[in-house]
Amino acid sequence: MRRGRAEPGGLRGEPPPRWARIAPAAALVALVLAQAFTTDVELGFFLAGLPPVAAFAYGAAGTAIFAAVVLLLLGVHDIGVAQARGTDLATVAVVGLLSVVIAWVRQRRDEQLVSVRTVAEAAQLAVLPPVPERVGEVRCAGLYRAAQRGTLVGGDLYDVRVGPFGVRALVADVQGHGLAAVATVAALLGAFREAVLDDAELAAVAVRLDRRLLADAADAHVDHPELFATAVLVEFPHGLDLVRFVSCGHPPALRLRGVEVDEVTVEPGPPLGLGLAGPDPPKVVELAVRPGDQFLLHTDGATEARDAAGHFYPLATRVPVLARDPGGLVGAVWKDLSAFTDGGPGDDVALLLLSPDGRP
Repeated sequence: MRRGRAEPGGLRGEPPPRWARIAPAAALVALVLAQAFTTDVELGFFLAGLPPVAAFAYGAAGTAIFAAVVLLLLGVHDIGVAQARGTDLATVAVVGLLSVVIAWVRQRRDEQLVSVRTVAEAAQLAVLPPVPERVGEVRCAGLYRAAQRGTLVGGDLYDVRVGPFGVRALVADVQGHGLAAVATVAALLGAFREAVLDDAELAAVAVRLDRRLLADAADAHVDHPELFATAVLVEFPHGLDLVRFVSCGHPPALRLRGVEVDEVTVEPGPPLGLGLAGPDPPKVVELAVRPGDQFLLHTDGATEARDAAGHFYPLATRVPVLARDPGGLVGAVWKDLSAFTDGGPGDDVALLLLSPDGRP
């Protein structure tokens, strides 16, 4: 399974970094040692500020232990750290108690946040599950990056399914991006998965997706009545060394043949949602497939990404070089794109590499 969508940790919560847990203890040791070698200035009372800091790195129990150690150092005069008495110790004790409460509240909120994020991750993966390494006779490698931070699904989508008419793939880019586009993504994926099983012609699949968006746009409950999406559909028929393409206003796919890379020329139809079910069906292009051919489908989040000087990312030019990366082409493209844009593009990016090697 090569999805490659989420950074380490995904949507799930992570424990505080190690330095945040070490810092309070290190500061405590440093203050105690500094006080041991300093007689002119009393540094021990700076220890009173450490329990609130510890509350952001430790739980309630750890913060309570830390506060107790601070009280011990300040209250036992024989240790020589400070000479706290009476109200001073009471003030430090109150600060320690408040720190424990803060740590408890933070820990509870962190647990709730992890639970919510785990549910959100499961829901998003149900909408757009990872593409397997092989679907029928086609090897697959996909990569997805959502523009909206903290999400796994945005306005781009891809899927590969095998059915009675061959292996079919879809890459699409819906209007908008982020969580607002997830409902449209789910509708298109559902319609595509039905069409893989029911529609004998690839053009009919595009018409079905178009009708789905038109129906959603006509729904009174849809907040944005104008829904559309660009898409490219690919079909590898069973037992035939050819591939079919239908483009609905989508950027052209790239064909990798040895060291050569060229765009798959397809007469683009209008985007989905603008009415494909007219007298002229979408144009279907057939290409012969040779051993070793690969097809890279992508969204405009890759090709329209810009560097600091405003130049577009040259995907077709970079692919022949990146294809030699032992880690895989799609991962190499993402690393190269991130470096080109100094941290990643500001739009959703979907990459899908299809290799019809002919072996089941």
